[in-house]
Order: sequence, then structure tokens, then C-alpha cells
Amino acid sequence: MRTGERRDGRAGTRPGPWTALTTALLVLVAACVTFLTTTSPAAADPIGDCTATNGAVVAVDFGPFGGKVERGCDTTPTTGYDLLHDAGFTTTGTEHDGPGFICRIGHGAFNSGTRYPTPDKESCVLTPPATAYWSYWTASPGQDEWTYSQYGAMDRKLKDGDVDAWVYGGTDVGGSTGKPTFTPDDVRPGDTGSPDPGDPPTGPAGKVDLPAAATWLKGRLTDGERIVDDGADNPNYPLTTETAYALAATDGKSTALERITDFLAAHTGDYAYPNGTDQAPDATAAARLALLAEITEKDPNAFGGHHLVGDLAENVCAAGPESGEPTPGCTAKGDFRGATYTDGQALSALALLRAGATPPAAAVDRLTQLQCRDGGVTSILIRPGEYCDGDPATTGLVALVLHKAGGHDDAVAKARTYLTKSQRQDGAFPGSTGATTGSVYATAYAAQALCALGDTDRADAAVGWLSRQQLDGGGFGFEEGATDPAVHPTPAAVLAGAHTNLAALTTTETEPTDPPATEPPTTEPGTPAPGDGPDLKKGVAYLTNAANLKQGRYYTTGPGTSRADFGLTIDGAYALAATGLNNAKLRGVVDFLDHGGKDGEGRTVNDWTGIGTRYAAGGSLGKTALLAEAVGRDPRDFAGHDLIAALGKAVCAKPSTAPDRSCAAKGAYTYAPSVFAQSLAVIAQLRAGETAAAERPIAYLESLQQDSGAWPSLIPATDDSDVDSTAIAAMALDLAGGDKADKAVDKALAWLAGKQLPDGGFPGAAGDSVNSAALAVQGLSLDAPTYADEIGKARKFLASQQNSDGGFNVAKEGQRGSDLRASTQAVGGSTGISFAELKRSLTGTSPQPEPSPSGRAPDIVTPGDTSGGDGGPSADGGSGRDGALASTGAQVGALAAIAAVLVLAGWRTLLAARRRTDAGSGR
Repeated sequence: MRTGERRDGRAGTRPGPWTALTTALLVLVAACVTFLTTTSPAAADPIGDCTATNGAVVAVDFGPFGGKVERGCDTTPTTGYDLLHDAGFTTTGTEHDGPGFICRIGHGAFNSGTRYPTPDKESCVLTPPATAYWSYWTASPGQDEWTYSQYGAMDRKLKDGDVDAWVYGGTDVGGSTGKPTFTPDDVRPGDTGSPDPGDPPTGPAGKVDLPAAATWLKGRLTDGERIVDDGADNPNYPLTTETAYALAATDGKSTALERITDFLAAHTGDYAYPNGTDQAPDATAAARLALLAEITEKDPNAFGGHHLVGDLAENVCAAGPESGEPTPGCTAKGDFRGATYTDGQALSALALLRAGATPPAAAVDRLTQLQCRDGGVTSILIRPGEYCDGDPATTGLVALVLHKAGGHDDAVAKARTYLTKSQRQDGAFPGSTGATTGSVYATAYAAQALCALGDTDRADAAVGWLSRQQLDGGGFGFEEGATDPAVHPTPAAVLAGAHTNLAALTTTETEPTDPPATEPPTTEPGTPAPGDGPDLKKGVAYLTNAANLKQGRYYTTGPGTSRADFGLTIDGAYALAATGLNNAKLRGVVDFLDHGGKDGEGRTVNDWTGIGTRYAAGGSLGKTALLAEAVGRDPRDFAGHDLIAALGKAVCAKPSTAPDRSCAAKGAYTYAPSVFAQSLAVIAQLRAGETAAAERPIAYLESLQQDSGAWPSLIPATDDSDVDSTAIAAMALDLAGGDKADKAVDKALAWLAGKQLPDGGFPGAAGDSVNSAALAVQGLSLDAPTYADEIGKARKFLASQQNSDGGFNVAKEGQRGSDLRASTQAVGGSTGISFAELKRSLTGTSPQPEPSPSGRAPDIVTPGDTSGGDGGPSADGGSGRDGALASTGAQVGALAAIAAVLVLAGWRTLLAARRRTDAGSGR
């Protein structure tokens, strides 16, 4: 009844009983929303009560709001959610997702406990965007690298020694960006000070003038073949070799490079064998020459008449001085004799790796022994237990070598963290601990490593700083502000500016390949892509077992809840369609979605897509329409709606202005926060024959591609480079066709192939990622003949991550155990079938029997009860030690009274409001 209808000249009369009841209920409902989404502070345990073996610690970075990192301790940890509150923090959830989705966090030590972001910045009604939310990071005992949590804080089961972190800002859908700028060790017990993490570098972008640098270096050569120091007569062999590396990076095969190489080959004995050819070589010199041979396509086993690789391999120290029989040139077991410094050890191992020889395990392990506790690597070949002080240049080089060698992921991760912490705001790196000026040499090697490890934003910032240090003639000085160029720092800066490094540099020209076929992939549904892959039958059994697929119809948002995760459910349907191994279960899922099936909270897929509301989400509409198309249903009449018409309306005509965040740009889809969502919607429109309607979304998708060929994860673009997004964007543009799209796909596939890790996996949010490897298989299968080797390796990697129950780990690193989301992508992706070509007929497949109502009464969470429940709002993410509601301090009697009033008023009123909010999320 409208307000005007209550004002029929009855002013001054006493309100009727229903009016009073309605008013009371409105107040009560408002109180309940606050009650269900807001927590009060608990009495925190003193931080000193937690130790490395007792209790857990959580750190919250209030830096974006003008604060610092605040820590808290819980000596009897249970879940990540409880840790946050028992450690003295307060939170607010969202009205859409409940208290389990942390929208605001506050702490009494910062601004009187104000929770951030404040309501004027974020309403906390809908799920916050991935560009501005509290991301959740975890570390187990002994780990000094954060892992982005694939689970909610309520599902995180803590043990003594665990560390959690909450960081506000942007990250992609899997957390490959936006990591904490402090390490777990920074906040672990034993260090009572709070870390002061630096922000990501903000220096302007720039490019090194490579031709100018090459010209300057050539001008330093004597007789066009060697570097001779001022005032000296003899050649400087190390700098001559470094100059050759730089010219290989800038010019490729050239007369200048050939002359230098011939000179060094003629003087190999002088440079690498100063004590005679019957003695061990100077390891660093032999390694440099072997690398030059490998870079220029010469034989390192016959360079200058010497077997450089063999001589290096034969002169690895069997023991150090501790053996009682010291060998000259050996400080510890695994040293290359005479290496003296860490760079010599690293270059020697790299020379063997690039020659196809396997370095002795002790030689590679020796590099990890040179890593300091903070992740940096010392430049001196210290003995185990000696004082260790790292520097960015040495750390960058060693990280490159260990990354090339494989099998040392932890050491590489620690080195990367060290580099991240060492980088200044302007992009530079100091040359040593305590230095305040930026070093060209250190910045160059750090940039090379970060680029190779996928941290392109920081690498680009470092190169931008280098570009501002380049002098007028093309050379570089040693430090920032230098006015005199020098040969020593210039080659390293050139390699960084060319986005290459000694592990990858080559003058080999890439053979031209035929353009990718514009016809659809030839792989038929159910036919595995090349290579030995995972057991798809076991994978499908895992996806469809009763414990995972609720009532054979949908996946839930987590344990102990009946709330459907519609996006994950459709992912599972895609996997079943790709394999064709259980069409009965596939039909059950499709019928549930198509016929308006409701989850345990009464929600349908339409509540998830937001169709018919102003919060309609283009990505969700596209994802649902694509499923209909894949199984032969009509997307213009699916779940009671015309999804294609709604998708057409969701195309943005222009960007929206704050606080409206519906449209990122012209051609984007409403409330589509990622490249993945944009791509799925494009595919759905094209498969429906809506070529004209998809023109603007295709153009926008093409505009997001980076020069490297990659796509970022988020919309608006965050400048990260993401495997998952690049693969799905390539599938969309492959379907779109046309010269521009075809060239974009070519670049994307080449970039994807270059990101493959030695074990066949691909980097993703959680590390060596199952999800990313599976999507890479789908992307590379667009040109399967060209990328057959990469596809085969990726499928073997996926097989290695499959567990005995048929499911898959999230990643090679981190928490073990099967994960539904990773498993849906691994099963479907390993077939190699593009989403643009996915088809599975359900003709002849019988409808599945409808599940019978459980008749089960809803659980009521009370203090001391950890069982959780399916019916109430608190079930949306699990329960904690005292129950999600008990932490507010309310008594059981109060809860019972609230429940009674709600029943009296009619729960349907509140439920309808909640459904309207759900429909508006677009998530």
C-alpha cells in the first residue's frame, strides 16, 4: 500500500495495529540486517602470547586508508573468520552475501575502530568489485610466501603457526596480483614491530633506446672486436663478453657480433684457462663463453677448441674445507671450482642447462644455500652458517637460473618476494643493503628476473627507471644521476630493456609458421587433446558424486550451506558437456537451471544473472546462454527469459560515472568485471548469430590486448598479464574471425606458449595453477598442430595434479586436496575443446527424477554449536567456534524472540527483499 493511500484525511488518528506492527517489523528487519552482517570486537590475546608453535596471527593492512599494518593473535585458532575477530578486529559483511564475505574491517588501534571502506565509498549491499575489496591471503608454518585463499575465511581451518593477511585493493579473480607487500615472516611472532610495506612502484613508464645503446657499445670496441679499459693494453674479456650479449639482444646475428665472438673463441685459453688447459677452468669465464656459444648457435663443447661444458661439469667440488682435505677453489660441496662469487656459480649452472646437460644436483642446490633468510641471495660463495647479506642483482640472476632449472619453487618465490620488497617507488633497486641510491646494474638484473617470473608491472617500472638513466650517447652510468657512461652496467640494462635475459637470449630466428586455421578445431567432443592426460572418467565421477553435486542439480558455495554457486554449477556442466561421460547428470543440471529450479534459499539462476533488473550482469547472462547453446537448448527461451535479448541490452553505450560502476567502457557489458566475463558473453552472442550486436564488445575486447599478446584479468584493465584471460579471449576472437582477430589470436597463443613452466604447468593465482593449465590447453588447441608439444606437457601436468578421488588440486603448491572449481576446469579444459565450439546433444537422455523434499527443519546456530546449518543466513560460509551469530554476543533467548517475531510477521517479506538484492548482484 502506497504512503499516499494511508493519508486519507486521517491525520491525528491512532495508527492501526497493522501499521504499528509494520513499523516495528521494519525497525526489526533493519536491526537484523545489521545483526547478521556486523560483528563486535572480541577481547584479543596479546600478540606476545602467540609463538611459532602456538596460536595463529592475522595482519590487516590499513595502508590504503592512511593507516599501517595491524596485527592480532588468537592462541586457540579455529577458522580464519574467527581468527580475525578473536584477534580484536571487527567486520561488516554484505547484505547480498552475508557476514562471510568481509566487506569492511576495523581495529581499535586505528581511527577509533572505524571500519573501512566507509559507507560513502562502499555500500556493502552487493559483492564489492574485484578492483576494490579485502583479499584474503594465507601462509602455513615455515612458509614465507603468501597464497591467495581459494576458500572463504569461514572455511579456512587453522593450525598453530598459521598466518593470515587481509589486503584492500584490486586483484584478479584468482589473486595473481595485489599480494601483501610484507611477508609472513614480517608479521610472525618474534617481531613485535609492524611492517611498513611499500606501495607498488608508481614511476612513469619508459623504454630503453636499444639502438642508441648498441651504437654506444660498438663505439667502445677496439678494432671492432674487444673492450680495452682506459690506460690498459690487454682486453677486458668479461666486458667484451657482456658487450656481445647486448649486441645479440639488440641486433641478433650481425657482423659486429660475429667479430667479437671470433675474437673470444681465439682467446678462450687466455680467458678461461689461465692456469693451463690441464687445470680446472676459471668457472665464471668458461660459463660466460659457453653461454655466448649457445646464444650465437655455436657449439659450447668445441668453442675455441675447448670442451667448455664438459670441463665445467667435471670440476664440481665434492666437498669443502670441512672434509679435512680441501680442494683449491672449493668453499663448499657443489661449488664449481674457482667460481669464487655467486654469479660464477649461477652462470656455470645456466651454461650447463642451456647446453642440454643436467648440472650436478649439488651445484644447483648450492645456489639455494646462498639465499638469506629474507629471500635475498649473497654475492659471495659463503659457507653454510656464515653471515648472509643479499643484493638485488645477485638475487635476480639466481632466481633466473633456479627458475630455469625447475624444482626450486620455494627459493624462487622467496627471491621474488625479496625483490618486490627491495624495489623503490620510482621502480629502481639499490645496489646493496642500506644503499639509498638506485643502481643501474641491480635494477637491470632485478627487472630481468621479475619479467621472467611474470611480475611484468614491476619489471616495466624498473625498465622505465632505467630509461630515465640512459645518457645522451646511449650508455649508462653505474648509479642514478651519473653523468659518465660505463661499459659494465650498460649490457645488463640493454637485456632488461629488450625484455630478455641470459636464460632466454638467442640469435636464432623464429621460423615462420602458417597462420592458424580459421576453421573450428578438429578435436571432437570427448576426444582428448594430444598427450597423456588425466583420467576423465574419474574426474567426471568426482564432479557428479552426491557429496559434491547437491541433489544431482547444483554445487553450493561451500560446506554446510544449501546456497547454490550458479557460476560453478555451469562450469561443471561445461565439463560434463566436453567429455560426454555422464549425459544424465548433465541433463539434470541443465533442467534444474532451465526450469527455474531453486536452491536451498529459494534462489534460481535468474537471481544470479539479475535478468530483468537494473543489475543484470552481462558475463553471467553470457555464461548461462552459452550453456544453453552448447546443449541444444534455446538461449532465447531459457529459464523463462530471452537471454540473448537481455545480453544485447547489457552492452554498454558509454562508460558509467561514479558511484555507478555498471559500465567500464563503451562495448563492455554491464557488471562484467573481468576479461573472462566479457569473452564468454561475446561467444554467446556470436553463437546466437548476433554478429552485429557483438561488434562493439569484440572491439572492446580487442582493445584490451597488450603488446605482448596477453590480456589482463580485470575490467577496467589492471595491466597484469593473465593466462586464463588470454586463453578465453583467444577463443572468443577465434570465433569472431577476421584479419585483426586472427592476428590477435596468433599473438595470444605465442604468449601462452612462452608462459609454460618447465613441469608443463602455467602460472596462475595460486602458483603453478591447474586452472590456468587447463585453460591454456583449450587456448593452444586452437592451433593444435603448432603447439602439440606444449599441449601434451600441460596435459601431463594436469594428470600429475589429479588425486585418487578423481578431483584436482588447486595448484602444485599449497594446500593439498581436491577442489571443485579447479576440477571443473581441469576436466573440461584437458579435452582441448574451445568454449566457442562446445557441443553436446542431450537428445535421447531421459529427464532425471525430481529430488524429494528433505522436510528437514533449519538449524539454529547457538553458542557452542559448530554444526552449522542449511537454512539460515549464518550458513552462508560455515560456522565458527561459537557459531557465526554467537560471536555478536546475543543470547539464545534474544535469538528465539527475534525468530518468533519474524515468523509472526511473515518471513516471506524479508525473503522477498533478500531475493531482490540477490537479483541485483549480477554475480
